[in-house]
Amino acid sequence: MGFQIERLAVLSDNYIFLLHDPQSHTAAVVDPAEAKPVLQALERLGARLTAIFNTHHHGDHVGGNSELLRHFPGIPVYGSAQDAGRIPGQTVQLQQGDHVSFAGVEGTVFFVPGHTRGHIAYLFPGHLFCGDTLFAGGCGRLFEGTAAQMVTSLDKLRSLPDPTQVWCAHEYTLGNLRFALTVDGENPALQERLRRTQVLRSQGEATVPSTIGVERETNPFLRVDEPALHQVAGSRDRVEVFAHIRSLKDHF
Repeated sequence: MGFQIERLAVLSDNYIFLLHDPQSHTAAVVDPAEAKPVLQALERLGARLTAIFNTHHHGDHVGGNSELLRHFPGIPVYGSAQDAGRIPGQTVQLQQGDHVSFAGVEGTVFFVPGHTRGHIAYLFPGHLFCGDTLFAGGCGRLFEGTAAQMVTSLDKLRSLPDPTQVWCAHEYTLGNLRFALTVDGENPALQERLRRTQVLRSQGEATVPSTIGVERETNPFLRVDEPALHQVAGSRDRVEVFAHIRSLKDHF
């Protein structure tokens, strides 16, 4: 791939992702919650920012846009067409199937509403930047969308190849897996993942990125077809199963 990925931990539990091309000394940023950590990383790398990729309009994903644009005026700011007017500085409106590029690498846009009505994700070869739609061991709350929308959105992502790295925007994994165990407790892959995650977090290590394969095995929101989840929800309907376990997670 034509760029490297730097994970910047910010706020209480957010991640900003900096895509860095050492050959051209350029960088792009995904969901800059704050500008200062991005500017510091750019200075350390000797790189200039050439693009901002936003997944959705929430402040902990776009909060750094305006200041970054003061330092790098005129660079494109990508976001969902549904978020036009809600993302600071947005210049490019994206829809399902659109393409973007950085450092000569093409990415594909997925429209994945549910957490918000306009949420999108960016898939570069082998790397998914999914904001708050899919988390390691979980998924985003339904602030603006419906359970049916989120099931459709997660289906798009769960169909990606197993090795695809999942760069989600929050360090929620430990709490997500503790909840997952309450609805899918007989899942040995989940039990082992929780054990490994507890070790990582006790050492201050990040759990992001995950992979689609790991999520498909252990994330209850990608397992709505599993009998164990049907039993918990008292239904075999995929949307009803999702809605039930999402409600349980909201009150966990």
